[in-house]
Amino acid sequence: MTATSLSLPASLREFDFKGLADDFRNLNPNDPGAWPLAPKIAILAALFVAILGAGWWFVWNDQITALEGKQQEEERLKQEFLDKKRQAVNLELYTQQLSEIDRSFGALLKQLPNKSEIDALLIEVNQAGLGRGLQFELFKPGPEQIKDFYAELPITVRINGTYHDFGTFAADIAKLPRIVTLNNIAIANLATGQLVLDATTKTFRYLDEDEVAKQKKAAQGAKK
Repeated sequence: MTATSLSLPASLREFDFKGLADDFRNLNPNDPGAWPLAPKIAILAALFVAILGAGWWFVWNDQITALEGKQQEEERLKQEFLDKKRQAVNLELYTQQLSEIDRSFGALLKQLPNKSEIDALLIEVNQAGLGRGLQFELFKPGPEQIKDFYAELPITVRINGTYHDFGTFAADIAKLPRIVTLNNIAIANLATGQLVLDATTKTFRYLDEDEVAKQKKAAQGAKK
């Protein structure tokens, strides 16, 4: 069995690699104009690649980064435009909802007495218990707790009566035109056979303009 030898294509066999190597080896750096064609082409190609690399590094790289930033900003502005467009389309609906919220808030605010009405409200709470035959052992208003736009007034009460009377008293409290709540309710048996109810009744009032301004000033001072 005879071995077959690989043969180069005729074009490569005819190419003078040794002559090409001699062209590069015998270059005169002081006379580039006399260089053979192959070294000139190789030098020009290397210069072209070097110029492309330098252009990318010193010029195009920053421009590409800037372009990417502009593209991201464009996407953000498009999304912002779509959001504002949706808001504009639903503007009438938002206006109606805002009006409804204002009306609801106004109705709730009317349920908060002002400073001059708080005494009358305390009398109403007391009368609601007495009208059901309950006996108040304790009816002690506590210090006001100031909130953002309203003040909370807790009232510690101790009342003697029956379950039914306590239930009707709580129902009467709920029917008052002002907001009154019963909190921390505890019921115990007395030695006399009656029941005693301990609770904290809370009522609320809205702050006047001077009080609101004072609250804002105090909040700003606390932040500083």
